[in-house]
Amino acid sequence: MAERQAEPQAEPQADDLEDQPADHLAEPTGHPAGPQTEPQTDRHGEPPADATPAGKVTFVGAGPGAADLLTFRAARAIAEADVVIWAASLVRAEVLEHARADAEILDSATLSLEDVVAVYRRALAEGLKVARVHSGDPALWGGTQEQLDRCTEIGIATEIVPGVSSFSAVAALAGRELTIPEVAQSVILTRLGGGKTPMPPGEEVREFARHGTTMAVFLSAARSGQLVRELLEGGYPTSTPVVVAHQVTWPEELVVRCTIGTLEETVKEHRLWKHTLFLVGPALDAQGTRSHLYHPGHFHGFRKADPEARRALRERGASS
Repeated sequence: MAERQAEPQAEPQADDLEDQPADHLAEPTGHPAGPQTEPQTDRHGEPPADATPAGKVTFVGAGPGAADLLTFRAARAIAEADVVIWAASLVRAEVLEHARADAEILDSATLSLEDVVAVYRRALAEGLKVARVHSGDPALWGGTQEQLDRCTEIGIATEIVPGVSSFSAVAALAGRELTIPEVAQSVILTRLGGGKTPMPPGEEVREFARHGTTMAVFLSAARSGQLVRELLEGGYPTSTPVVVAHQVTWPEELVVRCTIGTLEETVKEHRLWKHTLFLVGPALDAQGTRSHLYHPGHFHGFRKADPEARRALRERGASS
């Protein structure tokens, strides 16, 4: 589905952390999307005359799978890179079409953290630009922070380019907004306990399920029976709608609707055990109420309220 998980790359939608585009691109405007660290400069803002080449590592979110969901900024970072480290099992090969013909291409599936950091050290020494391409968004389940920490330790500049997360891609394919007025105004991103990375206390699915809002559950298809039990223990009724999504935006994508009551059999019927994400909650089939944002009685800095609609809106609020 979107963002496959074969290893701890960028945010996965699979069920285990080992699973886990434009020749002429518009120049992005504004400030960089992610925080940056810069090499030391002198009082004039220039690198010292005797400074060694600085190098830079850009962590690129490649999105859920489809190469045309790559952002302009991400494509530019890949195009400028001397070295591209990518998750071959999680990122579509079309993404590499942006890389220079002379760029060094490394598959992160064959590398340990120490191997990757060695590349960063070489980039620092030789003044190279590295594009570290993760699936999904680097902010989620990607092993990104440990790399950022190592980059800080060795003194190489970094940048993070966000990517489209798989839960957003699943919602788009399902044709649903995840925050429906007066039904669900929160989205919980989590994973089932029992995998290779222990869950902190209080972060069990059953505890989050008590909120009754929209949940996006990653890394859990291999334990669908446990997932069902914890969702029910948390208070969701068996009739709660679920969207089961496998390898979204890949050619083999599968999106199936079911309920918590039929979730386990749906997973087993389609033989899903990795590269799968679940959306759960009443917002997946509820209509909710009208949003105030585009109500004629609502005003903001760009639009005045219609007086009669404003009165009606206030009366409705007072009676609810």
